Parts: sequence; structure tokens; C-alpha cells
Amino acid sequence: MTTHGRPIRIGLIGAGGIGSVHLQVLGRLRGECEIVAVTDTALSLAEQRAKEYGVPVVPADPEKLIAMPEVDAVIIAVPNKYHKAYTLAALQSGKHVLVEKPMGLNAEDAKEIVRAERKYGKVVMVGHQMRWDWVPLRIREQIERGELGHIYSAKTGWFRRQGIPGWGSWFTRKSEAGGGPLIDIGVHMIDLAFFLLGEPKPVAVSGAVYAEFGPRKRGLGGWGVPDWNGYFDVEDFATALIRMEDGRTLTLEVSWAAHVDGDSLPFVHLFGTEGGAVIRGETGKFLTERDGKPVDIPLDPPADDEGSRVRLARHFLECIRTGRKPATSVETGLRSNLIIEGIYESSRTGREVVLDWSI
Repeated sequence: MTTHGRPIRIGLIGAGGIGSVHLQVLGRLRGECEIVAVTDTALSLAEQRAKEYGVPVVPADPEKLIAMPEVDAVIIAVPNKYHKAYTLAALQSGKHVLVEKPMGLNAEDAKEIVRAERKYGKVVMVGHQMRWDWVPLRIREQIERGELGHIYSAKTGWFRRQGIPGWGSWFTRKSEAGGGPLIDIGVHMIDLAFFLLGEPKPVAVSGAVYAEFGPRKRGLGGWGVPDWNGYFDVEDFATALIRMEDGRTLTLEVSWAAHVDGDSLPFVHLFGTEGGAVIRGETGKFLTERDGKPVDIPLDPPADDEGSRVRLARHFLECIRTGRKPATSVETGLRSNLIIEGIYESSRTGREVVLDWSI
């Protein structure tokens, strides 16, 4: 449970909403790790978090935190446009990295991170917590036992009816976020679907994106702080078909704002030859046939579930201790960035886009 006989020492870059989640989770893993530093562009916020969680050091900026010799690993929980720079700086300083999604602002950023991870040999993990929920873990066990047969296609998505975050802030600026719901919540659904499909290789995408609500300041949500002097130049709806090397397909649909009838929960449908499975929010069920009749088998939640974020953090710490490749490795981060960039390109050109895996 230690590195050279001691807990793994972590520095956190970003003291906002997701940073607070990391602080809470890591606080449950004392003995395995300790948070030794936290910083943020809003230094007063970092100082507040340090006081709340007993973090001893608040460096003046991320560069100073990364340079601290007593930091073993860095968690990057800041706007997307900073992910690459801080990840590369941390690797060059000999640190392991847990970077929030998406790994890069675009595919080229992701490729740079892949090259750096291979050069420096440190652990780089992308913070996709949804694959660590109990429902997909249970479904994955059934898939591995062959209970769904051959899964030939899947459908995933997340429709928010009114969920545009922080209108005018970095969330709605392409230069800072990389895009809208496709790169914000779509990236989660892509990762979750590929986990359940057994990590096939995507080779081509066809898609379209739309901005029908954001430019009119409609469909606003409660996440993020709006900046009415800012602007909105990303999509608020995306749809795509992703083709795999082995012939299977994945359909993706996501929105920040849309006139939809539903519960605004993320979903995955798996279509197998012997059965199917569906995830909706924190629930799941198997779909099969007995005596010629359809049968639904709901999944019962575990009695005492420690939660997806705790499992994610444990996995990160275990990978640091053992040198094991993370489940959400740099290659999975690159895969998501390639797909997302391909969808934007397909929407722009009106054509299918072949994904360029060259590093």
C-alpha cells in the first residue's frame, strides 16, 4: 500500500468542483495515499480547500506543485485546454498523472501525451469513473461468461433537456473546451461503451453536430458559472455512427439541450446474439428470451458499494505501486479524442472520416 514503504503522495491541480470530489475520495484512502499539495488559478479557493481537507502546502501555481520533490503523482482537474501542458510537465518531472477527461483538447494533444507516456514510463490514467460503477462491472462479468453471446452492436448516449453548463464560460468556448456535449459528456459514454464492448478498435466515424439552443441562450443548466460577456461557439447536440475494425458498430447521441421526453440519464444498450443489456443511470438489466418470450432480469445493487470514484482512485494507486497499465490508459484517451475529432470533421464535410491512429 505504499511506495518505498510510505503512502503515495499526491498533488492536486484544480480546486473546483471535480477537484473537491478528488479531495473527498482520497480522504477515504488515507494510509494508501496522502494529499500533500493543492493549487488553483484562484489561489484563495485552493487555500480554502487546503484548510477544509488538511492539505499542508498551497503552491503559487501548477508549475511549482509539479516541481515539488515530495509529490509522487499529480491529479489534473482543470479546464480541458490545460490537460496536455500539465500532463507533459508532470511526466517530464517524473510524476505519475491522473488527468480528468478528455485526455486532450484534440487528437494531436492526445498523441503528444501518448508519446510522452512512452518516453518517460510513468503511469498516465484518464479519469473515467463511469466504467467503475457497479452496474457496468456486473454486466462486463456476464459478457465475459458469454451470456450475451456475440455483441454485434451498441447504442449509447446522454440527453440533457436543459443542461448547458456555465454559458459563456470555458465550457462553451471551443478554444478552451474543445467542443460541447460531445467532448464533455459524450466522451464518458464512448469510454463506457468501449469497455463493455471489450475495447475494439474504431476505424471510421460518421456524424453531425448542431447548435440550436446555446446561441439563443436557451437550455441553460445549473452546472458551471455563466459569463454573460462570454460566448457560445460549440455544439449542443451530436449524433454519430462509429464503425469498428471487426465490423461492429456503436451509435452515439448526446445533448446539453434538446426537446426530449426522458429522464436525462446516461444510457447504454448492448445487442447480443444470446441476450442484451441496458444501463440507465445507476440501474441495469439483462434482456433475454425464455420459451419464446422476452424476459427482463433487473440487476440488484450491492449492499455496501464504496462507489465508482473510490474504485477509480484505488486502481490509480495500484497502477503506481505495480507499474500496471491503467484500464483507462493513454491509448483509450487517444481513442476517444480520435472519435470525437472525427465526428466534428464528419459534420463539417458531410462525409465518413477514417481515423488516423499514427503516433
